[in-house]
Amino acid sequence: MLCAEEPDIATGLLLLSYPLHPPRKPEQLRTQHLPKLRNASLFVHGTRDPFGSAEEMEKALQLIPAKTNLLTIEGAGHDLNFKKGAAAGDFIATVVRAFQEFFEEPR
Repeated sequence: MLCAEEPDIATGLLLLSYPLHPPRKPEQLRTQHLPKLRNASLFVHGTRDPFGSAEEMEKALQLIPAKTNLLTIEGAGHDLNFKKGAAAGDFIATVVRAFQEFFEEPR
């Protein structure tokens, strides 16, 4: 929300598990500030996140006039299934690679 009001505060955003709405309350969307967002934004979201489905996230990203992308983590919930060990390293590598690719592309 801060970047919607002060876009010069960051060049780009990485949003992990954005809480689109409270669990089981899709009518209470938290999207009012999205049309004001001018920063390129990469969203990372689990396909089983109770705070919003991947489809709901795709629809919400259409409200943002800046460059956006959604990286979905298959089968992950709001915690993105982040665990210690090799799986955590794979997750981090996937997100870092997606972030680098997203911000290397022309706007």
